[in-house]
Amino acid sequence: MSVKELTSKQRAYLRSLANRLKPVVFVGVGGVTDEVVRSVEEAFNSRELLKVKVLQGAPEKARPTAASLMAALKDVQIPQTIGRTIVLYRPFPEDPEIELPG
Repeated sequence: MSVKELTSKQRAYLRSLANRLKPVVFVGVGGVTDEVVRSVEEAFNSRELLKVKVLQGAPEKARPTAASLMAALKDVQIPQTIGRTIVLYRPFPEDPEIELPG
């Protein structure tokens, strides 16, 4: 299943949900490695929305890191990058938990 582009209303809704979340994956000096991609994949097994923190020593800032993650992961959307934090969204293939506004 391919994810269609999020509308601005949907991105705003996901940003509001992500507000209370803590980062679950951290990108360090190695950048977007296979281990980081695997960690994000595993995090998506139990949640549809997650935060990734780009640490100070990482080789790239948040936006290029988000682009690398999006390229490495299937059907992932990026509702927000702010500072060193990236919000990633991927609905469960069957029975999504997050109901996006029309």
